[in-house]
Amino acid sequence: MSPVFRSALLILPAAAVVFAQPAPPREIRAEGVPPRATPGDYQAHKELGKITIAADFAGHFVTTPDKMLTTDDWVVVEVALYGPEGTRLQLSPDQFSLRINGRKPIPSEPSVRVNSNLRDPDWQPPEQQAAKQSKTSIGGTGMNQDNGPPPPVHIPLELQRSMAERALKASLEEGERRLPQAGLLYFRYGGKAKSIHTVELIYNGPAGQATLELQPVG
Repeated sequence: MSPVFRSALLILPAAAVVFAQPAPPREIRAEGVPPRATPGDYQAHKELGKITIAADFAGHFVTTPDKMLTTDDWVVVEVALYGPEGTRLQLSPDQFSLRINGRKPIPSEPSVRVNSNLRDPDWQPPEQQAAKQSKTSIGGTGMNQDNGPPPPVHIPLELQRSMAERALKASLEEGERRLPQAGLLYFRYGGKAKSIHTVELIYNGPAGQATLELQPVG
């Protein structure tokens, strides 16, 4: 290396060195649901030209990457979309609906609708002090004062926020995205899992139309 060139390198401003560093990827969500290795790793998959849609039915379980939550009034589908390297596709939960037991399809809804119904199976409410049974003698007859309904259980605010954040980050991202992409879809359904006999995920979006037959849970 010539002395002149070496001297030029030494006087480069620090900003020039920082500018030369590669920018981190902008579409990676470390907290989101990562797509599985292949579409065949899901319960069902279907090809639409160069695009492949794959999905699993999770029932009343919200399967986030680091924590499994539950919800009584919603059911969840994990969906993934694949395509050739470099393929981008406009994605939205609105492109999906769910048909249960052959009935009218249920539209997908944003995770914010599910927040108030989320539960953490590992969280136990503080032990309620058992109401003391006391008898008051009135004319020689005892009265049991422990006949009222149990007090409501209040989930701590921080836990509510944590669950809502997990459900949001795990949901299918909206917008034009580079494939593969995966995420959760939420559908309002308060029936028992054992009452679900057939499940069909319906896609209607830029890649075309498709129906995937999924496996009931429970």
